[in-house]
Amino acid sequence: MSTLSPLIGEWRHGGDCDGTGVTDSGVHSAWHHVWFRPGCGRMVARMVAKLCREPGVRACAWRRFGAGVVAFVLVGAASGCGSDDEKSGSENDGSAGSTGDATGGGSSSGSGGAAGSTGGAAGSGALPEGNVGIAVQYPGDVGIDTDSAVLFADDFESYAQSSELDSKWTYFYQTQLVAITTDPANVYAGSQALEFTIPQQDEELSDGVDKDITPEQDVLHLRFYSKFMPPYDVVGSSHNGGGISAHYFGPNNQATPGVPADGTNKFLVNLENWRGEASTVSPGQLNVYVYHPEQRSQWGDHFYPTGLVNPNTSIPFDFGPDFVSRPDVIQDLDRWYCYELMVQANTPGRRDGRIAAWLDGALAMDFMNLRLRDVDTLTINRVGIGLHIGSNPNQEARKWYDNVVVATSYIGPMSPP
Repeated sequence: MSTLSPLIGEWRHGGDCDGTGVTDSGVHSAWHHVWFRPGCGRMVARMVAKLCREPGVRACAWRRFGAGVVAFVLVGAASGCGSDDEKSGSENDGSAGSTGDATGGGSSSGSGGAAGSTGGAAGSGALPEGNVGIAVQYPGDVGIDTDSAVLFADDFESYAQSSELDSKWTYFYQTQLVAITTDPANVYAGSQALEFTIPQQDEELSDGVDKDITPEQDVLHLRFYSKFMPPYDVVGSSHNGGGISAHYFGPNNQATPGVPADGTNKFLVNLENWRGEASTVSPGQLNVYVYHPEQRSQWGDHFYPTGLVNPNTSIPFDFGPDFVSRPDVIQDLDRWYCYELMVQANTPGRRDGRIAAWLDGALAMDFMNLRLRDVDTLTINRVGIGLHIGSNPNQEARKWYDNVVVATSYIGPMSPP
């Protein structure tokens, strides 16, 4: 992999954190094992993030071994030369990270396995995990908006009041119920965060902010931090996270719920929690809510990490031969989590669309073999975060958001300042 040579050279001359044992085993596939001295973790994380954005890189990861020694492992493939055999080999060697529990504390799936892996284009290969994305290069997210892959970022620090949100966001709903909080208990980083409130009432209501994406995209990542106010006693319809969509909103900014996607008109993906019965622990199961051409009703489908699709969970959905069923997740209330959603539109006529989501940097769900569109003019043009409730008769509901980033590649959790 000739594109890696300059970076390999940087490792070999890295001073106290230089790498040894570097190997390059050819153009079609390569394992690069680089061992670093103790105390080099941050430098390695930065190098991983840099390397994994190089053309032709398929997957890479790093992990600490022994007394602080860091081993960096790269699985690379030249553009157009990747194969399922290569991916299977890396899995057998234990390089693919598992999702772990709801805290995002993933563990390696085999001896010597890496804590997380990352790649270039999503395709059907390994996806990034952990602190190897764009954010690792910008501690505290400072300056992350200047990265060439970042299309939008908001840490909510610049607003004197919520009425100013439209200076950065294209759309702003329920101004009287949206606030900029300075309560340290409800701020993830810095001194301010975004607060959505839904009063106790039977009527449907939506708080939210949305951002138009220009130019429109085929692949997009949305990362945000969020937490629910306990007890969050909401049952039934509730869209309570972040979303990526392609022309889901029609003329005059009107949403189109109940109008099925047909491959030419729209698609939508929301990362959210669903609680269909009061017996389910709040806030309900983490899932992606999807309007797509093969949806099972006039409303969107819920895709769960296990592979179940609601409605009609007894009917299997074909997510392809590489699909990995992962455990369902119900997050804790009153706790901040890092969420990241990726949507990759398919090539029209092919089933290479993909939806993935991460929780605290651990891959929580990954759906491949998707058909989201039939025409290449249907592209991603909008992202948003919000709190929508169909009915809220029990008590006031509240949710906070912080440190939103939109990019064309994996972002990852915020790196410590």
